[in-house]
This record gives sequence, C-alpha cells and structure tokens, in this order.
Amino acid sequence: MAESKQYASSPIATLLGDVVDSRHHPDRRQLHQRIQAALETAADSALDRPSVTVGDEFQGSYPSVGQAIDAALTLRLALAPAIDVRFGIGWGPVSVLEPGSGIQDGPGWWAAREAIEATAASQQQHGLRHVRTTFRNATDSGPDPHAVNAALMCRDHLLGSLDERAVRLLAGLRAGLPKKELAMTEGISASAVSQRAGGDGLDLILLAARELAHIR
Repeated sequence: MAESKQYASSPIATLLGDVVDSRHHPDRRQLHQRIQAALETAADSALDRPSVTVGDEFQGSYPSVGQAIDAALTLRLALAPAIDVRFGIGWGPVSVLEPGSGIQDGPGWWAAREAIEATAASQQQHGLRHVRTTFRNATDSGPDPHAVNAALMCRDHLLGSLDERAVRLLAGLRAGLPKKELAMTEGISASAVSQRAGGDGLDLILLAARELAHIR
C-alpha cells in the first residue's frame, strides 16, 4: 500500500472490500479498471488511500469508523449496479511491518477480516442476503458494534431492495446533482424523481448515511 504511515497504539478504522462473484465477471481487465477508478472516489479522507491488494480485493484505512462507512457507501454506489461489492470494517491498532513496502498488520486488520467474512456468511442467509457491510471492534472502547451493525443491516436492506434506476438516482442525489438534471438523464420528470426519492427510501438512505458518517 503506497504512502503508508507508522501508527502508534491508537486505533484506526480499517476497510476491506471484495467483489461479489467476481469469477463470473465477463471481462476481468475491465473489472479491475472499474475498481481502480472507484477507489479514487473514496480517497479524500483516507489515512491510507484504498488500493487493490490481490485479485479483486482492496483495502484502505480512515481516522474514524464513520468515515470508513461513508467510503464503503461511496465505493458501492460508484460500482453499482454492474459490480456488487461487500465490505468489512474494523476498529483497532495497526502497525507497519515493512515501512518500505507498507505491509501492515494488527488487531485493526484482523477485525476487518473477521467483519468481511461475517458479511459473506450473512449473504448466504435468505433474510440477510442484502447485507454488504459489517463492523467489528478489536478494542474495549470505540463504537458499539451491535448498534453500528443494526444500522448497517437496515441500510443495506434498503439499498439491496432498490432497482437499477433507483440506485442511479441515489448516486446522483448523493453527488449533489439537481433533480432536474437526474430527470433529464433518466428520461422522466423532476416530480417523478422526487416521488422515487421519497417512495423508494432514497431520502432515508441519504439521511442515514449522514448520521453514520458522524460515528467516531
């Protein structure tokens, strides 16, 4: 990972991401290019810029759990609906094993690995099939994983229930695009965009995203 920093014992938020069913993607080169481009959209607040590690897996780190959750949503919307991704977010101390290469280790990354494995396991259960993000805390302080995961499960269920147009509208609204512009792109009226924003829960998802981003 480029430009890695040496961390003390203070915990940070770690983010692991993985493409769902990537082996079935028809064009692996294009998949990699799409992921690389999406990672740039989630780099602004990162301690370590998110980057591909091996295959279709990527990782990055952030000052707070809320910022990691926000980055995960940014990445998910940047890749949707063509590419489905799952995430694991950890909270804990991290150390750099090799400053030259930036190889990292520590409870923060172990927690993120446990979290993404939990996400994959949840997807195998019918009632939890829309879950795409899980949080684990490797410390005795910091955010309560039960509360955070309850919010993430509900948000992910809403996201997973959207059709492709609703996902595009959500991404546009989150990017701050005017409803008139979104309406023209989709070939619908501005009032139809407003109706979908309310009826499909897009406004609720955006509000939840703002609240989740404040988690320290």
